[in-house]
Amino acid sequence: MPEAIKIANCSGFYGDKLSAALDMVEGGPIDVLTGDYLAELTMTILYDQKQKRATGGYVGTFMKQLKDVLGICMEKNIKIVTNAGGLNPKGMAEAVEALALEMGVTTKVAYIDGDDLVPRMEALQAQGETFTNLDRDIPLSSTDNETVTANAYLGAWGIKEALDQGADVVICPRVTDAAVVIGPAAWKFNWQRSDYDALAGALAAGHIIECGAQATGGNYSFFQEVPSFHNMGYPIAEIEADGSFTVTKHPGTGGLVSVGTVKAQLLYEISSPAYLNPDVIAHFDTLSIEQIGDDRVYVSGCRGSSPPPTHKVCINTVGGYRNGLDIVLTGLDIEEKAKIFTDTLFQSVGGRDQFDEVSEQLVRSDKENPESNETAHATLRLSVKSKNPALVGRVFSAKMIELALANYPGFISKVGPGGGGSFISYWPALVDSQYITENVYVDGKKTEVKPTSQLGLEPMYYQQLPVKIPDVPAGELVTIPFGRLFGTRSGDKGGCANVGVWAKTPQAYGFLYEFLTVEKFKELMADTAQFNIDRYELPNLNALNFYIHGILGEGVSSSVRMDSQAKSMGEYIRAKHIEVPRALAQQAGLIK
Repeated sequence: MPEAIKIANCSGFYGDKLSAALDMVEGGPIDVLTGDYLAELTMTILYDQKQKRATGGYVGTFMKQLKDVLGICMEKNIKIVTNAGGLNPKGMAEAVEALALEMGVTTKVAYIDGDDLVPRMEALQAQGETFTNLDRDIPLSSTDNETVTANAYLGAWGIKEALDQGADVVICPRVTDAAVVIGPAAWKFNWQRSDYDALAGALAAGHIIECGAQATGGNYSFFQEVPSFHNMGYPIAEIEADGSFTVTKHPGTGGLVSVGTVKAQLLYEISSPAYLNPDVIAHFDTLSIEQIGDDRVYVSGCRGSSPPPTHKVCINTVGGYRNGLDIVLTGLDIEEKAKIFTDTLFQSVGGRDQFDEVSEQLVRSDKENPESNETAHATLRLSVKSKNPALVGRVFSAKMIELALANYPGFISKVGPGGGGSFISYWPALVDSQYITENVYVDGKKTEVKPTSQLGLEPMYYQQLPVKIPDVPAGELVTIPFGRLFGTRSGDKGGCANVGVWAKTPQAYGFLYEFLTVEKFKELMADTAQFNIDRYELPNLNALNFYIHGILGEGVSSSVRMDSQAKSMGEYIRAKHIEVPRALAQQAGLIK
């Protein structure tokens, strides 16, 4: 067996299973324990915490996990690398050192910073950085929203430097999700900055395991294939010197590692198959996936190119204030009841036009001739936004409640309105990498690490070769649900969303390739029709990816959609009925 570094991930988000860290350390041999806790929304949560206390701003639940595993990891020589440092990596490093002292454990703790651009925003703009919104194509100067966080997505070389200096625990700020995997792999094999193919493989590995159990059967379209959801195993990437890797999990745990579960996670929250990172561009349309054993999937051949000359920046601004209510409408005349309520409400508060944004969504979950009270219900989701907090505050809430006994029959609210509150607008942007330096602190010593794009290396770019698409089977058509033949995985990318779709066989992909155009996608998912949609092709995965611009507004925390993170969009399209060649339905065992 080739030499490999075993990197295990115990967290896919802030709030993931607390016991997963101990499970990963005790469940079998690993070399590195990682945890991914940061999403765009998490940065605003940590900001609020830091406003309440100066020592806050990092992921407190990680400290609970660390108390369980620090001693064991030091005994077994397991490195710990996490982005739980959030907005205060120094504060977390100090807390880890205090914990180690309390436990009587000897450990060397490193932390990284250099991601926080808030103190430099004015100066950077004066130097020509526009921080143009990647979703809306407008500069940051065009908004009067207050910027509360601005963090560049750092890469993996600071992590490698910390490990090179003997760190046992590396506390990271806002690094890319995959950096906590790329860094240890680069340290293990002493990769150089231009080892792009190897780095691309590690980037793919990091992208697959970053969301925890989503790579081991969680949120999987064909969930019936998963033997058990009890005691779900979390993913491990066994990365080899050339960047090839095996995805697996500890024996005796629930879940599933298959070509399908790995493929689904590769398609999660991406746009182009050229996946950008400050260390390398990984071309996901070049890699191969192979099942090599029970719960063991081998991924190889991912090609890499020189990284871009920019770093992505996660900027969060205070977008204003909002209020809203979900009310239930029951039985007959649903649309008329909704109109009576909203017309009366807005007339009582002075009209719709005074608000910056009004959203009225009527969700028709009611059934004709219902068999129970609940199946007669529809929901009106009402939301208003304004820069003026008084417009959407307690007076607006009171006006909504006043109508409880004075409007349509059968008034019910799912949750009572609050007093209104501020919301955060996500502002994704780029900054020239010349302004980024990763600062690594070990034993009181500071080491500066420059981005690869600033080292004057010769540019290298891999061009994917054309791939022949399988022919579409001919013959009679039959009607089946889309999802009986195709799997999906969807998610949020700031104010945008992606829906990855894959076929299990080349023949089915030939049909998917011809059938699911952008126009057909909009026809099947009519509520996406107004948005610009890009289609990307990954024939090596028998997959397509659809990137929907602007459907989530200004990001998760400001979205008024019921599914503000687009997690259910893939399952939505799988429920649609389509016509396919009978031969494909027979091949999948759907008909005789």
